[in-house]
Amino acid sequence: MTFPPDATLADAGEFGLISELVGLFPQGEHVLVGPGDDAAVLRVRTGHVVVSTDLMVEGRHFRRDWSSAEDVGHRAAAQNLSDLNAMGGRAHSLTVGIAAPPDLPAQWALEFAAGFAAECGLVGASVVGGDVTRADEVVIAVTVIGACLQAPVVRSGAEPGDVLAITGRQGWAAGGLAVLGRGFRSPRVLVEAYRRPEPPYDAGAVAAAAGATSMIDVSDGLLADAGHLADDSGVAIDVRRDAFEVPEPLVAVGAATGADPLSFILGGGDDHALLATFPDAAAVPEGWHVIGDVLEGDPGVTVDGGAYDGPTGWTHF
Repeated sequence: MTFPPDATLADAGEFGLISELVGLFPQGEHVLVGPGDDAAVLRVRTGHVVVSTDLMVEGRHFRRDWSSAEDVGHRAAAQNLSDLNAMGGRAHSLTVGIAAPPDLPAQWALEFAAGFAAECGLVGASVVGGDVTRADEVVIAVTVIGACLQAPVVRSGAEPGDVLAITGRQGWAAGGLAVLGRGFRSPRVLVEAYRRPEPPYDAGAVAAAAGATSMIDVSDGLLADAGHLADDSGVAIDVRRDAFEVPEPLVAVGAATGADPLSFILGGGDDHALLATFPDAAAVPEGWHVIGDVLEGDPGVTVDGGAYDGPTGWTHF
């Protein structure tokens, strides 16, 4: 079935749309029953099963005038794949539900699915099912399933004396969001970082094998997510400003907006970098960068030993 260019979701119909979407998602050898039945059936060979669910709501998590449907698909997949990466695991299967207004162009849904499938392909994961329904705005619900071949790395394992380290691009998406919020489209590299994050998908398992004691992906903000590690582990964490080299595009946006460019790094989310603690600096794998220390004391995060008065991250309510 091929939809006319001006076809809406109402024109396509639920089952017509599903039929078209299913053809966009290749299936891996672990899939015994894929899309089309009441539930998918997966083959699990070894390791621990890890599962996560996330939502994206139009107007809160994305805007269609800022990002293409394909961009939104990449982001929706990336934020879920990254959650399993932060456990030291790797995704193999996802389900995706889309609720949308009936007048949404059917082509938008197909382009979203193309971006979603392309991002899943980066880790070899299959889309094994989902659902579509009507809503007043676009809402995307994704569940991701994967495996850890070693003990999963949780948030609650940090100990005083550990070091805090990061890997992956950080602060770029926040810089892109600041640019878009002012009605601009440059620096383009930051806008593209917001539209399509690039999580370090291979780094989670490497960190787990190296003995990471706790780990989280930076989705809400570096300091906010470091705070989750501190709270869940019952430790204090201190982040060092001089551990960061601020890239030129963030310096340029800071100068244009009057913001401290480091605030994009410390308070920004949506890059899906990984933040982890390790027993000592010698245990930190290649590609990771030490940015702070785990200390005894009341749970919380400080910067250079004191309170930070800038933005610390995203709040959901």
